[in-house]
Amino acid sequence: MPFRTPVNDILSVEAAGCIRRQSDLGLKPVVKCNLMEALMGKMIYGLLTSLDGYIEAPEGVDSRWSGPDEELHLYFNEMQRNLALDIYGRRMYEVMRVWDTYDRDPSIKAFERKFAQLWQQTPKVVVSTTLQEAGPNARLVGGDVEAAARALKAQTDGDISVCGAELAASFGRWGLIDEYQLFVYPSVVGGGKPYFAHGAPLNLKPLGTERLPNDVVLLRYAPA
Repeated sequence: MPFRTPVNDILSVEAAGCIRRQSDLGLKPVVKCNLMEALMGKMIYGLLTSLDGYIEAPEGVDSRWSGPDEELHLYFNEMQRNLALDIYGRRMYEVMRVWDTYDRDPSIKAFERKFAQLWQQTPKVVVSTTLQEAGPNARLVGGDVEAAARALKAQTDGDISVCGAELAASFGRWGLIDEYQLFVYPSVVGGGKPYFAHGAPLNLKPLGTERLPNDVVLLRYAPA
């Protein structure tokens, strides 16, 4: 999904400067900078987790959340539809790149094809110092990641998905994450990769809960 464009005529002079700064970052210049703070992007870190807080299970342990059924998938389709931007670390981006071509498989289900199309349409930023290039509708960011992240948040009107535990930990330390979303499956895997990266303490306040298909419960938190 493309960036939404709230810039109007009375903001045109300052918007021109914002557009130039976005072009310097290699982004499509269609969002505002510091023209109206209320329209600053909302950064959300959300992933499927086990009940004991892991986003990846140990090798050999079955993880139920690896393949949500149609009803839950449709929920995630709508989330993807409403995103203004995805921000990935290298590893998560390489995992998700399957969706770049997934819709070409004639055997996939309609809701999977739709997610692939929505994912392809969403602008993406990949934080990496090792990748040489990114795929379609994606840009690389290296160097001063904190400065780039702050600029992206200031310039984006809409929800920004931050994908990856380590990336989210860094963004959290910089005070950039606005909401943490844990999509909790009622299963315990006993280890693996945690939703919250080790060594990154946080104080949070609850925002609410929601029952979802597949016995999943969404837990929402914000920085305290």
